[in-house]
Amino acid sequence: MREHKKWIQGIILTFVLLIGGYTIGSSLFAKEDIPREGSTAPDFSLTGLDGSKASLSDYRGKAVMVNFWGSWCEPCAREMPAIQRQYEKWKDKGLVVLGLNLDESNVTVQSFVQQMNITFPVLLDKELRMRDRYAVRYYPTTFFIDPSGKIVKIAVMEMDDDFIEQTIRPMLKL
Repeated sequence: MREHKKWIQGIILTFVLLIGGYTIGSSLFAKEDIPREGSTAPDFSLTGLDGSKASLSDYRGKAVMVNFWGSWCEPCAREMPAIQRQYEKWKDKGLVVLGLNLDESNVTVQSFVQQMNITFPVLLDKELRMRDRYAVRYYPTTFFIDPSGKIVKIAVMEMDDDFIEQTIRPMLKL
């Protein structure tokens, strides 16, 4: 009987050690690839509403705003005029704005872009790959990326002109 208990205790101990080792190993060796402020922004290549391809790496050396939005998102629609105004104000100083639409039809996106008079590039995140890669869960979400490719601010909120300007000025070294 005692022999049998020791054998069961040994199996349980081995099982606990294996689970613990797996958990610790997974934590230690897991990639830290969820974008955070201070980390390098993951590159992406998407098709634009105009049919052209664009990659984040195309804009290295410039300040970039990457805005995840959908036409169905009321805060996204409300902040769009402020984003457009700030883009117009700062594009000649090196600001790039990339609007990443969240898997809507081209017709829906085109209609929204025309209605809002958006002139910055709008990229189509079909299948929501970049949304998932950037761990975006709430809308709108905007990543502010400095000329070296580092994320300086992640705004998970509806932005206004003042917030955008205060965030991009240091990125543009103004």
